[in-house]
Amino acid sequence: MESFKSLKRNGWMSVAAFSAVTVTLLLVGVLLSIIMNVNKIAADIENDVQVRVLIDRGTTSKQREVLKKQLSGLNSVHNIKFSSKEQELKNVVGSYGNEFKLFGGDDNPLNDVYVVKTKKPSQTVKVAKEVRKMKHVYDAKYGGASAKKLFKIVDGIQKWGMGISLLLLFVAVFLISNTIKITILSRRNEISIMRLVGATNSFIRWPFILEGAWTGLFGAILPIIVVDIGYAWIHGILSASLASTGYRLLSPGIFLVQIDILMILIGILIGAIGSGLSMRKFLKI
Repeated sequence: MESFKSLKRNGWMSVAAFSAVTVTLLLVGVLLSIIMNVNKIAADIENDVQVRVLIDRGTTSKQREVLKKQLSGLNSVHNIKFSSKEQELKNVVGSYGNEFKLFGGDDNPLNDVYVVKTKKPSQTVKVAKEVRKMKHVYDAKYGGASAKKLFKIVDGIQKWGMGISLLLLFVAVFLISNTIKITILSRRNEISIMRLVGATNSFIRWPFILEGAWTGLFGAILPIIVVDIGYAWIHGILSASLASTGYRLLSPGIFLVQIDILMILIGILIGAIGSGLSMRKFLKI
């Protein structure tokens, strides 16, 4: 309770520390929300990437089954679905209009297709190259340069997202450490008296560490409110825009609870670490 009372005694210094935590955690919360949703949508897009194996026209059903066994034998293949040229025409009509119905029956220029899903999206290019060498395969399409570009973008988002998050946490510890250092400087006489009466380093250190933890906890309250309200509002707007694409943002319910808990834990942790680092100078003999 001494650490809690100390926050009251140090008035404006405590407010400055709260402000540092609040600004930092707000940035962290917003960034995490963006990164996690971008990763989710990127993963959805990745999972939609597949190899479309166009079967030569005139291929018999027996030859088609042999081809399917060859495809199943590839280590990178997860599953295979067959789509007849009639089904392919229905898909075209559904996407581009009824005028394509003219190409029904014997006039259908499309191929029967095996839709191949790989175990990992990055294996799509390799599988397509292997499939093109097989008998009775007219072509194997996977999106070409677009797919490669997508994989690079996803990889970049994950790496840069992690790097920026770690940088923000480092900045948070630095800001809190320096803010609390000012608080400790204003109380150096109090610390000196405690040392003179024989207080151990641990006895002196723990109240300040707990004070930093309280600072982190209270500093997380406003960012949690802003992120929760802001995310729910943005989710409502963007969900309507994304509805036609088949992709979805993370649902506010469980996601926001996870973000809130994470911000509280980060606030407490960086507050305690910041205080601990600030105390090192004053506890050297």
